[in-house]
Order: sequence, then structure tokens, then C-alpha cells
Amino acid sequence: MQLSRRLLFGSAVWEVTRPRTPLTSGHLMIRLSNPATALDQRSAADWLRCHNAARRALADVLGADTCTLLFAHRWHPLGAAIGEPAAESSTPTFHLFGRWDGEPVTPAEQLSLPAQRRKPAEDRDLDTYDAGLRSALLKAAAAAAAKAPDGSATEPRAETLPATGPEETAPLPAIRAWTPSSPAGSDHTVLAPDRPIGSVEDVTPRELLALAAALETLALRPAVTGLSCVVPDTAVTDGRLELHALGRSAGEAVNPFEMLLRAPEISPALL
Repeated sequence: MQLSRRLLFGSAVWEVTRPRTPLTSGHLMIRLSNPATALDQRSAADWLRCHNAARRALADVLGADTCTLLFAHRWHPLGAAIGEPAAESSTPTFHLFGRWDGEPVTPAEQLSLPAQRRKPAEDRDLDTYDAGLRSALLKAAAAAAAKAPDGSATEPRAETLPATGPEETAPLPAIRAWTPSSPAGSDHTVLAPDRPIGSVEDVTPRELLALAAALETLALRPAVTGLSCVVPDTAVTDGRLELHALGRSAGEAVNPFEMLLRAPEISPALL
């Protein structure tokens, strides 16, 4: 059983690791290297770099054709933590689940069990893939950097940007918010950038910042302690990028994630 995280790729601000309890061979985690780092344009660009490299690595090594993203905001999964990975620390983390034909266990099969009954992926299975994932992550990140205008990164580093440049002072892109047709509880909201986007890989750093600001607004609603969030692969949402945010509270009578796992918008991404 794995007791520590395996570092697979380290970037300027974020890193890609195996979680302490990987639930499938396609379970990776994007984790902030320094918890004190603020989410700004530089860290948003670096998150996208890590996320996009992780998706490409999962596709290259495991043949994963879809990926689902899960994360919590101002919330730590409690008790059985049905529907979400168990919290490992207070450091911001994002769980990425690659899916492929013939996978021996699905994310939903694991996440529908109480956290203490989940069986982590076998070390020998992780050993089979992790060396390849490390190489593929480096290759994908290098390819993305080579395509950038300056040939070095998706976005200029923070120190090269004027403190009050036009992009920094301009309003963030618009974000749409709506309640789905079959909400998982009374505080289920779907967010999406206003412009049509076919994949998380197409999101810009400023759109990522706008989504983060919208999540913060949702998290400050009365009776909401925090949020559990899932971004299904656009392959199962008819090409639409959607971020599902579930309002959570310690005193909730029902875990909304249990309902979400059965929702037609989400279940194909995890089952």
C-alpha cells in the first residue's frame, strides 16, 4: 500500500503527483507546491500547464480518452466521503481521473464506497505506468512551452509582467451560472466561461481566475460551508465545458455527491 505521494512532475508553482491513496491507475493529483502561493495569472497559467500535460500523459501511457476533474473549495471531505477522494492535507489539490477501455476498476466504483473501504491501486500496477507518465509529462510540458509565443511558457512569468498592465486591470471574462435540470441538492450550480469552450485544455488563465472568483462567491452563500466540485470530460457533456459546484455543510442531512453520482450529466464521466 502506498503511504507517500510519488512526485511525477514539478513545474514552477504546481506539481503532478500520485495521491497517497490512488484509487485507480489513472488517478493523478495536481497539487500546489507552496501552500502560501496566491492564485494569480502566473499560477493559473502554471496550473493549466500541469493539467494539460497530465491529460496528455494519461492518454499516451494508459490510452485514457477522457478525464474527470474533482476538487474541493473551502471544504474537507468528512467521514465516509462518499463521492470524493479523501482529503490529504489543507494544500489546494485537484484530482484527475483518466478513463480508458478495459480499466479494471472505475472511479465511481471506488468513490461510491466509504473512504475506509476503498482499495488503493496496487503498487505493482503503479510501477508499470509511473516511469512512462514521468517521461510523458516532461514531453507534453516541453511541447506546450515550445508552442508558446516566447518559446518558454504558456504565460510570461509574473516578474516580466507590469504590475498594473492592461490585462491585470481589465475585468475578468464573463462566467455563466445556472441550476441544472436535475440538481443534486438545493445548492447545486453549474459554471462555465461565457465563450464556447470544448475542453479544459482550451481555458485561458484569466478564464480560470474568473471561475475561481465565481466559486468563491458561491462558497460565501448562507448555510454553505464550502464546495465539492467536479468537471466532467466534455466528451460526455456534448462538447460543453461545465463545472458542477455542490454547496456543502457539516450539518447537511444528505451528501449531495451521492445524488450527483446518479445524475445523467455526471455518471457517464465516473461510472
